[in-house]
Amino acid sequence: MYAAERQQRIMAEARRAGRVEVAALADNLGVAAETVRRDLTALELRGSLRRVHGGAIPVERLEVEPSLATRSTRLADVKRRIAARVLDELPTGGTVLIDSGSTTQAVVQLLPPDLDLTVLTNSVAAAAALSTHPGIQLYLLGGRVRGVTGAAVGDWATAALAGVVVDVAVLGTNGFSVSRGLTTPDQAEARVKAAMVGAGRRVVLATDSSKAGDDHLHRFAEIADVDLVVTDRDLADDVAAELRAAGPEVVTA
Repeated sequence: MYAAERQQRIMAEARRAGRVEVAALADNLGVAAETVRRDLTALELRGSLRRVHGGAIPVERLEVEPSLATRSTRLADVKRRIAARVLDELPTGGTVLIDSGSTTQAVVQLLPPDLDLTVLTNSVAAAAALSTHPGIQLYLLGGRVRGVTGAAVGDWATAALAGVVVDVAVLGTNGFSVSRGLTTPDQAEARVKAAMVGAGRRVVLATDSSKAGDDHLHRFAEIADVDLVVTDRDLADDVAAELRAAGPEVVTA
């Protein structure tokens, strides 16, 4: 078993049970305890786990919903690679909807200032960054702004999205799986994300592989609603195959 596959299994067990212990993992995975400790250290450096005596706890147990600032510091290099690949999907002169989130914000940061593009977003941070780009025609969706994510939510946002059609909708997610689809902790944000999916002729999911198998309270789309998943190379091969079988193209960066 490759390290990435082993670490994905560790994360799945941590999220299922609420914590993992080194000795039990070593027995279940058939590896030495020191190998498990290295895996836990790697996962902690990625921001997925917090080490405790004898094991680890998934970060979502410690923080109900991480803030945008917190998430932006996790897997920053991975998110930049994903964002760079997403840029290939944006049509010059076309219309793009950009969701709030740390990975989608990485896309915003890589957009060339003179790119000819119409951008709609519910992200205050994205709008602030793009407002000085001379080539971009910017539309900011209104509504109540959630402090934890900086996303505009509510009826104003969903009503605006009901009246538009864009070439590409670029979305993030808190978790994804074939069985449960795309999920997020907040109901209001889930409704806006669902409306974004409905507005896009082509739907691109930009997410790091640590979100695989992480199911949250509110589902906003099925995997089949997505045309392309852009993720990182740590996604396990069997998970990638399962995603492709459900409909979308899957590429890794």
